[in-house]
Amino acid sequence: MQVTPPSPDAPVADAPSDNWVDRYAPASFRPYLRLSRADRPIGTWLLLLPCWWGLALAILYDQSPRWEDLWIFAGCGIGAFLMRGAGCTWNDITDRHIDAQVARTRSRPIPSGQVSIVRAIAWMVIQCLLAAAILFTFNWAAVGLGVLSLLLVTIYPFAKRFTWWPQVFLGLAFNWGALLVWTAHTGALNFPAVFLYAAGIAWTLYYDTIYAHQDTEDDALIGVKSTARLFGDNSPQWLRWFLVATVSLMGLAVIFSAMPNASILALVLALGGPWAMGWHMAWQLRGIDVNNPAKMLQLFRVNRDTGMIPLLFFAAALLA
Repeated sequence: MQVTPPSPDAPVADAPSDNWVDRYAPASFRPYLRLSRADRPIGTWLLLLPCWWGLALAILYDQSPRWEDLWIFAGCGIGAFLMRGAGCTWNDITDRHIDAQVARTRSRPIPSGQVSIVRAIAWMVIQCLLAAAILFTFNWAAVGLGVLSLLLVTIYPFAKRFTWWPQVFLGLAFNWGALLVWTAHTGALNFPAVFLYAAGIAWTLYYDTIYAHQDTEDDALIGVKSTARLFGDNSPQWLRWFLVATVSLMGLAVIFSAMPNASILALVLALGGPWAMGWHMAWQLRGIDVNNPAKMLQLFRVNRDTGMIPLLFFAAALLA
């Protein structure tokens, strides 16, 4: 018996019920937007915010804001949307058999039959080409870093097959923008950006361990690895260490960014960023319930606000 593919109107199980894709996008285009996770913008924010951190601290570092920084700022937003979409499409292509076995993901466009593999690949290529058009407006050092990031994007979906720490690979890929955008502004990669990159990786370990606790039972059945499975009920203790690492490394990034040229007031304001971010992460820890997937998803989603907090302090420092 031939099985009829789900309607393009069939939403993805874990998408917010009031998302803009399901409400406003043309029906024929919805499966592709769902493939790019456009119905769940949190991932775009988590990819974008380290880019904006990098731009803010780069300006603090050389005290040389330029009009082209406005384009870097905007280009980061468009590029993050496109590259997050391309990365999610690649992830769904490689994980299509795994996703079909997990309750939360079997309604995604590929395992549900709404989008074929060939069309998914074409959609991924289109998104990459559009993102490349933005990347090539930056300096050549930043372009080189952008091309190099494709290696991390390619590897990440396979990490959960060979390591208990796939969240590290996600962190390496998702925070690369801090290095790229710093370089897009300054023309060179300086060590404060490396501290910021490391802070972002620690933050990713924090929020993606929370996220991974939604699927621990299914992951155990099909043999998929994650830090959530590795830590189990000890996850809160590990999350505290990731919190400390995030705040400490971001604090070092701020200090080494501000010390050459910024004022003492700017330094103090910028240091308020990791301090306030740490308190927001500590607030999340009080609500952790590793056996409540809905609660863990809720806590994961508030990390957009977590990442926005230091950006506000960095912006205040630039105005000081």
